[in-house]
Amino acid sequence: MVIGYTKYRETSIITKIFTRELGLKSYVVNGVRSTKSSSKVALFQPLTLVDLVVYDKENANINRIAEIKSDSSFQRIPFDFIRSGISMFVAEIMGKVVYDNYQNELLFDHLRKQILTLDAEHYQPALFPLYFLISTSRYLGFEPEDAADFFLQLPVDQSGRIYNNKVQFLDQILESEDHSPPVIPGNAKRQLLDDWILFYKIHMDGFGEIKSLTVLRTLLS
Repeated sequence: MVIGYTKYRETSIITKIFTRELGLKSYVVNGVRSTKSSSKVALFQPLTLVDLVVYDKENANINRIAEIKSDSSFQRIPFDFIRSGISMFVAEIMGKVVYDNYQNELLFDHLRKQILTLDAEHYQPALFPLYFLISTSRYLGFEPEDAADFFLQLPVDQSGRIYNNKVQFLDQILESEDHSPPVIPGNAKRQLLDDWILFYKIHMDGFGEIKSLTVLRTLLS
């Protein structure tokens, strides 16, 4: 799955792709931004699921792709502005928690399932960012036992900023499935999302700020 890409020279890119067998790798793709090949850039948009044949050299910082094709074409994410905005958030989170050469098949399978869920026809994505952060924390090794445990791990000044019934709302989310989410007030959703971002900052060194969070809050307000 593609994390994203940066432009390289006049017509090329360097893309980061999280693979199931090799972990997170960087690949240079030549000529993909040329007039004749510009349509191929779509394969390197964030979260795109791809099948790869690669040249993998041990200890190489950047490798090359021999063959690439779509593994599962999105039907809704690129065309639904809410899902598209959520995908930007998910890709940014992935770029912060998956590091170079990190290989975790269980995490890969989980992320792939999450991406396909976001693209599913009847899925209601309003709580997807929270479900994504909560479920992914399990594979990263710091899932809280329950809402009380979660808030105990936050700084006092943050956990003390309690919205009415916020602990109860989080417990409802933790105990529910993402295909049958509870009804959560908008203010509580925004605060819980901020709390979970802080939770990740506590547990992941160098996590930093989430640039897509402002857009996400607007979409889900």
